[in-house]
Amino acid sequence: MPRIAAALLLFVLAGWAANARALDCRALQFQDKRYTVCEADLAQDRLRLFLNDGEGNPYKGFDSLRRALDARGEQLVFAMNAGMYHPDYSPVGLYVAEGVALSALNTASGSGNFFLKPNGVFYVGAAGAGILETSRYMIMAKGADLATQSGPLLLKEGEIHPRFIASSDSLRVRNGVGIVSPLRVVFAISDAPVNFYEFALLFRDALGCRDALYFDGSISSLYSTQLDRNDNLKPLGPIIGVTRPMR
Repeated sequence: MPRIAAALLLFVLAGWAANARALDCRALQFQDKRYTVCEADLAQDRLRLFLNDGEGNPYKGFDSLRRALDARGEQLVFAMNAGMYHPDYSPVGLYVAEGVALSALNTASGSGNFFLKPNGVFYVGAAGAGILETSRYMIMAKGADLATQSGPLLLKEGEIHPRFIASSDSLRVRNGVGIVSPLRVVFAISDAPVNFYEFALLFRDALGCRDALYFDGSISSLYSTQLDRNDNLKPLGPIIGVTRPMR
């Protein structure tokens, strides 16, 4: 093989290998609790939100989403439930996919975790990913390509939510998202029940995030081809994922 062609082939293979490694899922132990963490590099991984299929029916889980993507020649490599939802699986708060808002920003007050303010929005836009408190999102982050609202905020500029109690006995399997940098996003799910304070500490002290958002608890679910994991616990509303073309 000519040297130039060989060098070009090595360059292509190296780029493919880097892309294949971009999304990294791993086990992590922090303060005697075990978690599973998946970190995405937005320079290589495209995050997407999913809710309904082409006929308007909710996916409700990873298997139906995977089958729909397979039919389009796409592979689901990572997915996680991504926000709270009503009994009909529609989002409680803001939901933006492919730049189109299906559900509006929710600024109401109420009971339950979503309304444990400050709550916030995880979004991806032209400058990368971020998490903003709901009222700030209204001003600062319009025009996002992807956005999902949930609550409570776990971290806001490095500060743990003021309502969290370190000794709380409210224990759940929980999942959420944190920002390492505009191009580095980390998703975490606890492998055993934890309280809010413990979960917030994970993002701040173990994962290096200044901003983090709670997605949900008890229904918390993860799909990862790297880990050969496909949780099928309860029907889901919004799902966030990473896909790749099938080879």
